[in-house]
Amino acid sequence: MKPVLLIDFGSTYTKLTAVDLDSEELLGTAASYTTVQTDINDGLNRGLALLEEKVGKLEYTETFACSSAAGGLRMVTSGLVPELTSEAARLASLGAGAKVVGVYSFQLTEDDIEDIESLRPDIFLLVGGTDGGNSECILHNAKMLAEMKPAFPVVIAGNRSVARQCKRLLEGCEVYVCENVMPKFGVLNITPTQKQIRDIFLNRIVLAKGLSRVNSLLSDIMMPTPSAVLQAMNLLAQGTEGEIGIGDLIAVDVGGATTDIYSIADGMPRAANTVFKGLPEPYSKRTVEGDIGMRYSIHGIVEAAGIGRVAQLSGLTPQRAEQLINYLSENTETLPGDDQELRRLDYALASLAVETAVMRHAGTMEETYTMMGQTFVQSGKDLSNVKQIIMTGGSIIHNPDAAKIATHALYSPMHPASLRPKQADVWVDRKYILAAMGLLSVHYPAAALRIMKKELEKNGFTE
Repeated sequence: MKPVLLIDFGSTYTKLTAVDLDSEELLGTAASYTTVQTDINDGLNRGLALLEEKVGKLEYTETFACSSAAGGLRMVTSGLVPELTSEAARLASLGAGAKVVGVYSFQLTEDDIEDIESLRPDIFLLVGGTDGGNSECILHNAKMLAEMKPAFPVVIAGNRSVARQCKRLLEGCEVYVCENVMPKFGVLNITPTQKQIRDIFLNRIVLAKGLSRVNSLLSDIMMPTPSAVLQAMNLLAQGTEGEIGIGDLIAVDVGGATTDIYSIADGMPRAANTVFKGLPEPYSKRTVEGDIGMRYSIHGIVEAAGIGRVAQLSGLTPQRAEQLINYLSENTETLPGDDQELRRLDYALASLAVETAVMRHAGTMEETYTMMGQTFVQSGKDLSNVKQIIMTGGSIIHNPDAAKIATHALYSPMHPASLRPKQADVWVDRKYILAAMGLLSVHYPAAALRIMKKELEKNGFTE
């Protein structure tokens, strides 16, 4: 036996997963309340004790970890044009596993600087201008940041003609220079910036959040949890040498405060009479809906879908649904248990969280007419041919109707312009192992892939 321990320090729970590399088997999982406010080791040690009760006392050959504790990796970005460099910066940050708490376009104002100071980000991503293009905006923003003397690192990934000048303006601050996230108009180059963000997370953020206290236990990896999940999704979709993946996919992670959506697919237009509008979409894309969550952001679901839809799906009256929603928003730790009303309400809320978040993540198609005849304009990713949906998150994995909830990620005539999947197989992460498998895949991709294929609960084709 070659046991490996995988740890996910979550904002609420620390989740532990033990695997045996020799047999490529999941040995067991456990979870304990995260105690980052006091000593993160307290929650970890309780989780280790619970895991030991399940799998026995093991001498782990390696231990890897990821974290979204203490607010996760909080980032603010600024760029030139909202639809171009600002959007490229946002995509780079989200793909690196960050929680984007602020996005600014054009020149920063004094009010913006005050907002940024109050947001207290872990990293600021400064972009703007294609290489050799506009330089005024990024230089102005570098000066504004320099005046505030930021306590956080600044990553410069804009117009290469003035990147070093921006760094000089920020002398005395912690500054990193990367390749431009958009070197040419409409061209994305976000991988170098994402690598730099992850390096800063490992070297600085982990220390700042007190997670370095567990470093003696770790063999190697510490990354943001969403980054680990994205790594797992890439592996599951594409496979590795000697082991094929399951193909293009969408993953939906419904949490108490946010809903994360991942898509691993090209998503570009396929028909000759379709033109693409906006930035090209990254093959591996993550979005976060900060207003859509099962408890802390419960009112965001209602605002997006309407209390009528909640009542319709739950079978409750609008008045009763509203009463229970207000109760859950004030008692966020409440689980439905055997309460039939709460179970029906949670089913409705999870379904609408999935519907709203996937619709925002997917692209749209609009019909128009030109001198050449009928033409279609696509914005964002075309996910209509994606055939696999992965479902995770506490409200999903403990729900027996998870596959039924997943159908709300599919195309609906109610929203004909949305390019969501037409039909798909559903895989449910019942044992909450996706982040752990992302960690494992860094050194043992084939084992991680085979464990996911075995452990994810596959439901039949749904449409």
